[in-house]
Amino acid sequence: MNGIVRSTLRSSVIRNLFSSTSSTGTANNQLRTLWNVGFQQAQIAPIVSVKTFKHQNILCNCGCCRSGHTKAEKELVEFLAEEIIAEKKAQKLKTIPTELDGFKVSLDGADVTLEKKQDNETIKISFNINHTVDADAQPEVEMTNDNPDIGDMKSKPSFTVDVLRGNQTLGFTCSFNSEPGASGANESFDDIFGIDEITLYTGENSDKVYAVAGEIIDGYLYDLLMNYLEEKGVSNEFAEKLVELSTSYEHTAYVSLLEGLSKFTSKQ
Repeated sequence: MNGIVRSTLRSSVIRNLFSSTSSTGTANNQLRTLWNVGFQQAQIAPIVSVKTFKHQNILCNCGCCRSGHTKAEKELVEFLAEEIIAEKKAQKLKTIPTELDGFKVSLDGADVTLEKKQDNETIKISFNINHTVDADAQPEVEMTNDNPDIGDMKSKPSFTVDVLRGNQTLGFTCSFNSEPGASGANESFDDIFGIDEITLYTGENSDKVYAVAGEIIDGYLYDLLMNYLEEKGVSNEFAEKLVELSTSYEHTAYVSLLEGLSKFTSKQ
């Protein structure tokens, strides 16, 4: 039922009766591992397409199997057919933007890069969407028909900001704050992201290059560096847009995975 719950959290397209006791940091894994519960509901009203074939009194709607499919494969294909439709309905953005606040967006599998040139320097933002989804829902909240909307699942990846000037690079590693007041040395209640690490190097980065944790530097210096990032275009408002971009792209990748899984299990 992992996908059904995922769709419930994102757009309330599918509503199920069950209880969830997700905890912070593991909510996504728990939600995506409740497949068996959801499948019992799927069995109550299985999908049967117009194109069906009988195999040992079991209906298969994959449209391609005349022999060799196991019962588990047939049931999986039937479930995925419904799940893919629901996930596509839940998608907020049908296409991923090619530009975000002046940054050119490049996609390469799970890797995302945003880049722009400003004056005599290049600003490059990079992140990976894998394992970045978390549920913005209160723990120990029961999901029922009376309370289906307990939150949205959002992708909040750690990201790097590299300011390249000539052959030198000033690099920042940043992450989104789990709660207010957790943004590094200054404990600001305003920042939705914080600086985890800072480094400055010439040429290529390596383990030999010194890097300092954002939480141990002087608080005033930390504030100045956050202001520096804001001047480069990496503000709180931009970070919120980055979350929207990452969430949409992660959801698109998830739907593609479901479609690939359906094709894989329906072939012989």
